[in-house]
Amino acid sequence: MPETTPRIVIDTQIVMDWLVFSDARTAPLARAIETGRVQWLGRPAMLDELRHVLGRGVASDRQPDVSRIEAVFARCCHMVAAEPAPAVRLICRDPDDQKFIDLAVAEGAKWLLSRDKALLALRKRALTFGLTVATLESWAQSIQEVS
Repeated sequence: MPETTPRIVIDTQIVMDWLVFSDARTAPLARAIETGRVQWLGRPAMLDELRHVLGRGVASDRQPDVSRIEAVFARCCHMVAAEPAPAVRLICRDPDDQKFIDLAVAEGAKWLLSRDKALLALRKRALTFGLTVATLESWAQSIQEVS
């Protein structure tokens, strides 16, 4: 992927909307990732968190295909193995969500997509790092305006 490809970090809720619930609102994100318009960044801990959530029975009525989800991660997500240094000046009030901020800042992601209020509360401060924390809907709107 070219160095100029914008990087994106996606929290667990958005990944579930996409890969478990097949939410139509995730279609622009899926297309952007699958066509290489953006580079999806993740860490093994993020996939582990998704497995944990699914293992607790969340969305069990949907009977999520964990093998398919893992295959999408393998095919589409650029896994960053190294633990990023903590984003000292950008601390999330929910420690479980800190990994998303740390990765986005350490890897120079352009966007962090989330529905989580604790992450969305960092929007203003994240801009000083060149990071836009956005909902899926506001992100999709912003890329349509650029296209």
